[in-house]
Amino acid sequence: MAEVAISVKSVSKQFDKFTAVYNLSLEVKAGERFALLGPNGAGKSTTIKMLTTLLRPTSGELQLNGHNVVKDQDAARKSFGIVFQDPSVDTELTAYENMELHAVMYNVPAAVRHQRITELLELVELTERASSLVKTFSGGMKRRLEIARGLLHEPKVLFLDEPTLGLDAQTRNLLWDYVGRLSRDNGMTVFFTTHYLEEAEANADRIAIIDHGKLIALGTAAQLMKQTKTKTLEQAYLALTGTGTRDESVDPHSNWQAIHRSRSMR
Repeated sequence: MAEVAISVKSVSKQFDKFTAVYNLSLEVKAGERFALLGPNGAGKSTTIKMLTTLLRPTSGELQLNGHNVVKDQDAARKSFGIVFQDPSVDTELTAYENMELHAVMYNVPAAVRHQRITELLELVELTERASSLVKTFSGGMKRRLEIARGLLHEPKVLFLDEPTLGLDAQTRNLLWDYVGRLSRDNGMTVFFTTHYLEEAEANADRIAIIDHGKLIALGTAAQLMKQTKTKTLEQAYLALTGTGTRDESVDPHSNWQAIHRSRSMR
């Protein structure tokens, strides 16, 4: 039986009288590429923020690589990398300086920092721009840098929250090529959200669909199509979630920078 990398057991998250996630349970196997899909405000980002220690669940239990996410936050944080929807690199620093800062925060040994940074910048094809200020980068280059930075401390799990939002098709394909290669070659677990259903169909081993904070379907793309008697993942998705538009929910809580602030204050 494959090792479980992510375990979510009866997890709920409530903001005052609003329930963002309700009684969510799922497991993700080590090395699996897992997509979490849903309309705006369905609870996807809230789920990722709970898994990555940025939000505490109101109830339930979260395990990440064997670590209780609430009780053992430092160990959990060391085991994952993350790329959020909103840009998070420091545009006043160079690409190399962004990587170096991350390495220090995550206690990457000084003896291997330069080699690891160099290898990852080469992986995402940014070697020639290592000394360039990030404010001169395109959106796609910033995303590639964020992925490289998220991999610097050799995480077992990579979280991607809408990583290709706003990118052109060529850059999106390039990013998924990188992620697929890392998953295959290193056995890294990938947990991602996306509104591009073709990305989920092409890159996910399994797909979970949530709506109004509740899990409504889980399986491979083929299984979801069979369940809904449809011919495409998009048709299956719409059959499960409906065709109406949704307003994006507002999360007043902090983003990835809270992780780094809390680490630096220790």
